[in-house]
Amino acid sequence: MLSKNQIKLINSLKKKKFRIEHKLFIAEGIKVVEELLLSKFKLNNLFCTEDYNNKFDVENLQVISEKELQKISEFKSPNQVLGVFEIPEKEEVKTTGISLVLDEINDPGNLGTIIRLCDWFAVDQIVCSNNTVDRYNPKVVQASMGSLSRVSIVYCDIIEFLKKETRPIYGALLKGKNVYKTALPNDAVLVMGNEANGIRSETESLINNSITIPPFGKVQHTESLNVATATAILLSEFKR
Repeated sequence: MLSKNQIKLINSLKKKKFRIEHKLFIAEGIKVVEELLLSKFKLNNLFCTEDYNNKFDVENLQVISEKELQKISEFKSPNQVLGVFEIPEKEEVKTTGISLVLDEINDPGNLGTIIRLCDWFAVDQIVCSNNTVDRYNPKVVQASMGSLSRVSIVYCDIIEFLKKETRPIYGALLKGKNVYKTALPNDAVLVMGNEANGIRSETESLINNSITIPPFGKVQHTESLNVATATAILLSEFKR
């Protein structure tokens, strides 16, 4: 049976300040939790209902009722299992291959999808501005569908990061060169901007290669592509 303190702790982890304080985050659903159990992330506690087919030999497992799971879940229809994992120490910034830089991405679903894209295209590190949504936000964890365990994500002052960068810096900008007519290198930095405002002017000043995805429709009512969709297209071009 869940204690009041357990319920209070788990629900507090839905907020960033408590995740930082306790150095813990939550993951829900069979696929996401099992991906994390197979990864570098260290399990703190695993809570599951009786109908969960547990494949893992974990010590900190607690069987709870569906009603109890509902009390700690982020979702209206929780899926059998919720894991509490430890937040690892900060990782080092890498300076080889393709690095994806995110400038103030706010939407958890977008970040989670972008993490999955980087996993798919073998981009093993994302560099986020300090005010980009937290990677351990429950909605980010859910949207990443386990890819969080395979993609390194660091938060830093991206202006300072870009100033020190020796690789060519590409930015997704509406006024950029047609990406389909641009030769792209194997080692580069790609900057993607905020959902509503794009790349900040301070960041844009450090970009030395502006690229864009041209529209093909005869009548253009779409102002721009969703940032996750644009990231998918551009990463595909870099890997092609």
